[in-house]
Formats: sequence, structure tokens, C-alpha cells
Amino acid sequence: MSQSLTQALADLHAERVRSWDPAVLQVNIDQRQRLVDEAQTDQFVRAGDILAPFELLKVEGGTLDLDVLVASGPAVLVFFRFAGCPACNIAIPHYERHLQPALRERGVPLIAVSPQLPERLIEIRDTHQLTLQVASDKDNQLARRLGILYEFDEPSRQASLSKGAGIGAVTGTGTWELPQPTVVVIGSDHRVHFADVSPDWLVRTEAEPILQAVDALLASHEQVSKTA
Repeated sequence: MSQSLTQALADLHAERVRSWDPAVLQVNIDQRQRLVDEAQTDQFVRAGDILAPFELLKVEGGTLDLDVLVASGPAVLVFFRFAGCPACNIAIPHYERHLQPALRERGVPLIAVSPQLPERLIEIRDTHQLTLQVASDKDNQLARRLGILYEFDEPSRQASLSKGAGIGAVTGTGTWELPQPTVVVIGSDHRVHFADVSPDWLVRTEAEPILQAVDALLASHEQVSKTA
């Protein structure tokens, strides 16, 4: 039986507990807890929201806009932090293995979205030989509209700077903002039919509920077609 995403991320944390300096680990734990405690859930994207047009930048060049994504039915967006994020390098390949094949069979695109510059996102695509699409949300424009951004707290900023450049230099955005891990299923009506936002970046949505949401949406479309 394959390992769940939840367990894989728990294993990542356990390895950090074993190997990291306790003070450094505590900064990480405290930031994640603060994000959970202070989460403004009323601002998070939710099922029922209607999305205005948006555009993402493909790592290969060119753009993906909302109308193109949902031209043939639903689309799934998975927001992640940046190409070098350890948790993202567990979550995105997990979706590649456990979600992408089923979505491909259904003709539903899966797009992994980060604010990082497109040319820097090629790393995560090539490292894991991803067949899902990887795209950049320039300046966090879409993530901001979805209410899913967070900023590094001061201890996390200092920890980032102690390793070299700050996260804004790593992503190319020049800011301390990153998206919280989020999954959104969008219908051809531009409506959000499923949304899950996790303030703690070591907690991510499993593949199964995403696929269930897609199947429910496809089934409702099929029912409408039969009765039309």
C-alpha cells in the first residue's frame, strides 16, 4: 500500500526533529503554528466562489488563462510555495503519481502553481519528470485574490537571511509573501467547486478527496447533459 501524503510529510518533520538544530526547528514550528492560529479563514477561497479571468505563466513559455483551462470541463489548481521547498518536493510528485493519471484519464488538467519565476520552476518539473503542468502566478496575483497568501514572520525572515538571500530573491518576487498550500477545483462555469487551504505547509490535501470532487462535478455535468 502506498504511503499517504500526510505520512510522508510527517516523516519529513520527524527527520527534522532528529537532525536539525533545536533552535532552528523551533522557528519553523512557531511560524507554522502562528499561521494556523492567525488564519483568516473567512478570506480563503471557498466552494461557490466565481473566479474572474486570470492568467498564469507556463514554465515552457506562453500563458494559461482561465477560459483555456476550463474549456473542456473542470481544472485543478494546486498552489505550492517554490521549487526548492522540501515539503513541495514531496507533495507535487505525490500528486503526479496519485492524482495526475486519474485526471488525465478524465481529460482534466492539473496545474501546480507557484509565484516563483517561470524559469526557476523548471527545476521542480525536471527533477521529478512531472507531466502535470507547472505555472507561475506572477506577483501572487491570483493567490492574493484567493486570500491564501502569508508573510514570513520576523524570526523566519532572519532564518531565511542567515542562509543567504531572502525568499523574495529565491522566488524572484522580491517579497516575503508565499501562498499557503491550496487545492482548487474549478468548473467550466468559472465556479469553485472544491477548495482546501492549509495554513500549515506540512499539512496538504490528499489526492482522494480532490478526485472525488472532480468526479462529483463531472457526474453533475453528465446529468445536466442528459436532461437538457
